[in-house]
Amino acid sequence: MANFAKPRAPRFSVEVYQNEFLPEGGRDVHAIVTVTSTGGATATTTRALGQDAAVVIMVDCSGSMEYPPEKMRGAREATAAAIDTLRDGTAFAVIAGTHEAREVYPGQGLLATAGPDTRARAKEALRGLSAGGGTAIGTWLRLADGLLRRSPAAIRHGILLTDGRNEHEDPAVLRATLDACAGRFTCDARGVGTDWEVKEVTGIANALLGSADIVADPARLAEDFTLMMEKVMGKEVADVALRVWTPVGAEIRYVKQVSPSVRDLTGRRAEAGPRAGDYPTGSWGDESRDYHVCVRVPQASVGQEMLAARASLVLPGPAGEPRPPIAQGLVRAVWTNDLAASTAISPQVAHYTGQAELAQAIQQGLEARKMGDVDGATAKLGRAVQLASASGNADTAKLLAKVVDVVDAAAGTVRLKAKVADADEMTLETRSTQTVRVKKT
Repeated sequence: MANFAKPRAPRFSVEVYQNEFLPEGGRDVHAIVTVTSTGGATATTTRALGQDAAVVIMVDCSGSMEYPPEKMRGAREATAAAIDTLRDGTAFAVIAGTHEAREVYPGQGLLATAGPDTRARAKEALRGLSAGGGTAIGTWLRLADGLLRRSPAAIRHGILLTDGRNEHEDPAVLRATLDACAGRFTCDARGVGTDWEVKEVTGIANALLGSADIVADPARLAEDFTLMMEKVMGKEVADVALRVWTPVGAEIRYVKQVSPSVRDLTGRRAEAGPRAGDYPTGSWGDESRDYHVCVRVPQASVGQEMLAARASLVLPGPAGEPRPPIAQGLVRAVWTNDLAASTAISPQVAHYTGQAELAQAIQQGLEARKMGDVDGATAKLGRAVQLASASGNADTAKLLAKVVDVVDAAAGTVRLKAKVADADEMTLETRSTQTVRVKKT
């Protein structure tokens, strides 16, 4: 039997970037909190870590997956590729989703343990996947939740593939299902083709702290699923919370993840003692993320200063017992009559404020375009081009260029294209919240 070194827990660090100076009477304090996780699993321990992960793959098998047949074939191949990427010891299962959910492998309400034999049997079971029936995504998620809850693994994750709209389930049912599953497992969601609803797929990913993307060409599914599973296998710790404490008289206006994508966490606060709240961040491997924290503090006079907030990282304890913070950063407020100091904007805050505006401008511009509002769409998408250019978000700039003709990027002058491929428009909308890190100076 192979001997593996005991996996090391990742080390977390917290850095705070802000302009702490406020004018007399100023109340809103903005800070970018950068959280970095390093030094977890190594190449010699990754297989041992597989025992602490459980994954359920949900494959759309509704009737539309057979039109064209390449979608169903691509889904089988992608699921097989994902299974091949599982580390030995990982618990896993496959679900076929239509207007109901069916266990494909291993069945009987169980999870299999990844190894050469179970991978082979799972891939053999995939040959029986065929298209037929409707789409009720909530049933898929509920079955996945039930399977994952049977596992003691710390990392519990789902991968969901769909090609259509959730037409056979009330939206309120899906919403309630997502609320119930939030915090129990994370989930990446993918839309294949161009007949699915972007807001549904991104809504699933946001609620379950996963990624969302489009795979317009079914031939690219296997590559995408392999990359997704590799990222899941790189996760080392789950259920990490960003805890924000504020003093008496101060209040949180919002907490948003702003890198690698924009995700509003404000409404997901869980009280964590006097004047403190926990915001979920999901599972972590070796990576870094940025959060925008805005705190409203009491008015004060020039010369006064205060601790506006304390941002810290909290890991889950045994049986859900709380643990003390493992890393923290301080957000300060200092009142000054120095106009230059109080009006300066932190480069990090300015950058991510622009990235959040970029995402909103794209979404509003595409919605205006769908409604036939040419002037509104042109203005919003022009502003998006301007923001993407200024922040160096080259990937988003390229996607925008498929929807508008750019006359002057710096000025935000654009013309709407007369014809836009559905895949190009959906790709822009799906990836609109993806951000770039602040430029190094």
